[in-house]
Amino acid sequence: MCSFIATYLLYDTILEMEFLRRHAALLILGVIIAISAFNLGVNVGEKSLSTTVVGIENTTEGKPTNVDFAPFWKAWNLINEKYVPASTTSETVNDQEKVWGAIKGLTGSLDDPYTVFFPPVESELFESDIRGNFEGVGMEIVAQDGAITVVAPLKNSPAAQAGIMAGDRIIKIDNKETSNISTEEAVQLIRGPKGTQVILTVFRNGTKEPFDIKVVRDVINVPTINTKELPGGIFVIELYNFSAQSPNLFRLALRELILSGNDKLILDLRGNPGGYLEAAIDMASWFLPSSKVIVREDFGPSKEEKVYRSKGYDIFDENLKFVILVDRGSASASEILAGALSEYGKATLVGDKTFGKGSVQELVNITSNTSLKITIARWLTPNGLSISQDGIEPKFLVKYSNEDREAGRDPQLEKAIEILKQ
Repeated sequence: MCSFIATYLLYDTILEMEFLRRHAALLILGVIIAISAFNLGVNVGEKSLSTTVVGIENTTEGKPTNVDFAPFWKAWNLINEKYVPASTTSETVNDQEKVWGAIKGLTGSLDDPYTVFFPPVESELFESDIRGNFEGVGMEIVAQDGAITVVAPLKNSPAAQAGIMAGDRIIKIDNKETSNISTEEAVQLIRGPKGTQVILTVFRNGTKEPFDIKVVRDVINVPTINTKELPGGIFVIELYNFSAQSPNLFRLALRELILSGNDKLILDLRGNPGGYLEAAIDMASWFLPSSKVIVREDFGPSKEEKVYRSKGYDIFDENLKFVILVDRGSASASEILAGALSEYGKATLVGDKTFGKGSVQELVNITSNTSLKITIARWLTPNGLSISQDGIEPKFLVKYSNEDREAGRDPQLEKAIEILKQ
């Protein structure tokens, strides 16, 4: 029995009330989009966005003085003067739509899949997802390296049940190629009402040829946490996302761990695509002293970094043996939590290299009905490791093959148990 129960029982549900009152609603999923509308750059059910929604007035102030816009205006005038649609059935593009297209080209030049411009129609769809549309296939995706990459399917979602796996590259959606489409365009193609079907053509590492997976859309029930006990004094917490409710649910799971008398913990973050930064900080605080750095927000050379520190709950002592499971589906908040606890020696990481989603997005209103989601910072671990650049590599790298899944084996979990029993 660990020697922390007396301290622990001082904490009660007031922590969750405090969290809900104080948290800044800072999301770190960015444009890793859930087709189920879960974490579409924001958390469903929350009004707040990646950081703050900022309005920009219609002004010409701030125009760069060292950029020659003459080529742009020459191209603009030539198009207006000479362009004839190749087909008589083509729709006419008005000047305002050309402006939206130009801004899309501007964001595209950054080669950043997380910086995206939303014209009126796409902006309205994005806002509807924020308000909460829970019908879809239930997975996190991102446009990456010429294809749509699956970050992770949500647990028990239609995507997971159909066999979609973290790291799968979707090269076609209902026979439409995805090599040149954005994450948002892929979302619109995959989303749909309950009971309808979408065919995803997938290329997976270890397979020779792409193959089709048929997924029937459904209402998505987003899980948060699950606990179980294993022989040998091992307690397992499976965490599926970092929602506003996650800190309180995690606290209750830790109480369950203590009351069970177990002194070995496995935190399973596999397939967890992230969520609220504040949730990750609150969870890390149970294992770290006050003021220990959990994550650094790097705004580049022109602005001082922001440091997020432990709240100092720190109820566990050296008697707790702790392993965190991660894989390619562990992203953003999962990487922040795993990275901090690993670097401080509080937990041993087992599994596969994490996804590498370590950037921060802000949603800015460009006009009353358009918006720009723009990357404003990078996440660094306490020791300065760039999560976006490298992801988090576990101390014990253990692969989990298709053959393992089909045979009902979990070599990553087996390795975690082996380490805890040593």
